[in-house]
Amino acid sequence: MKKTKVILTIFILSICLFPFSVFAQSVEPKVSADSAVLMDATTGEILYSKNADKAYPPASTTKIMTALLTLERCSLDDTVTIGKTPPLAEGSKIYLIEGEKLKVRDLLYALLLESANDSAEALAEHISGNISSFAKEMNSRAKELGCENTNFVNPSGLYNPNHKISSKDLALIMRELMKHQEYSQIAKSLNYTIKPSNKSKEPRYIWNKNKLVIKGSKYYLEDCEGGKTGYTIQSQHSYVASACRNNHRIIVALVHDKNKTFFEDSFELFNYGFNNFELVRLCSKGEVITKYTNENLNIPLVAAEDFYYIRKKENCKSPNFVLSRGGTSLASKSFKSGDTVLNANIVIDNKSIGTIKLNSGKDHKINSVKQTMLSFSNNTIIYLIPIALLLLLTAGYLHKKMN
Repeated sequence: MKKTKVILTIFILSICLFPFSVFAQSVEPKVSADSAVLMDATTGEILYSKNADKAYPPASTTKIMTALLTLERCSLDDTVTIGKTPPLAEGSKIYLIEGEKLKVRDLLYALLLESANDSAEALAEHISGNISSFAKEMNSRAKELGCENTNFVNPSGLYNPNHKISSKDLALIMRELMKHQEYSQIAKSLNYTIKPSNKSKEPRYIWNKNKLVIKGSKYYLEDCEGGKTGYTIQSQHSYVASACRNNHRIIVALVHDKNKTFFEDSFELFNYGFNNFELVRLCSKGEVITKYTNENLNIPLVAAEDFYYIRKKENCKSPNFVLSRGGTSLASKSFKSGDTVLNANIVIDNKSIGTIKLNSGKDHKINSVKQTMLSFSNNTIIYLIPIALLLLLTAGYLHKKMN
């Protein structure tokens, strides 16, 4: 009996000290969405995927691209005069009035918290003049970000059979959007009030519906920096969000979810990512990585940039630097400190995880005589070979003729 009590006590203590979530953290979550991605924001590495490149109608998650272009092209204090078209927008809206003057800030809050389609169209017209031109700019920017399975037709996400995006592409757009602090400030706000305008005597009250940022919600995640939901009957549910824990930012993108479990699935995906993966800074810009010691040279090689990589927490192996010389001898060149002279492959478990440029840590200059000799040996000799052969043939011919 006493032995049984001891065993039971140990079991209870183990449960308290090591919660079930720790033991289960390595199990990949199952999600409802037809296309899903968990992406590391720093490296772009995919930590989890399901049909990551398959495109579906994204509904209002489209609005993160509209927000990105707005933050890139406008100041929050810019004034927008509402045209004829935005007040006629279908679906969710804040009932803009033609001729009304509002700040870009007001329209962004309406866009991201209320998911207002009229605000999306007002911003599009403000930036590009009309919806069609803005859609072209959306697609152009998407390609710049590496999106390969995206086609935008409008700034709001209202259903159109040609308006599609994959979860991977949606994550790439969110990755870029998170570089703008204004986005997270807006997306994490629980509410906002648009003050009376020149056309509206009443204030407009806006509330955040993203359960990952609402305290008290079943799916509240303290690390969440903001997100965007989307829904139409044809598009079903979509969701994209970013979260940062211990300076490690990851992004969830879910597209075409018929079961409306995107909040629950995102919560699980974020915890899966943070529990199983860590962002490691291998080297910092300006840090001496190694030395080039061949050909009587001793050149310190310096990282031209920070290099980060993702590893599973149970994997403690460290990467190696493998210099990629490309057949070029540093002894044959003159260069200054800070010049890029070589590249290095970063290898772990015999697998390349990226490359990094290496700068020289000091000046190197070869004298003019040596430079001439090296130039002669490397470049000129190839032209002397046919000349030498021609001389030999000529000499043989003359010798034969004389005899």
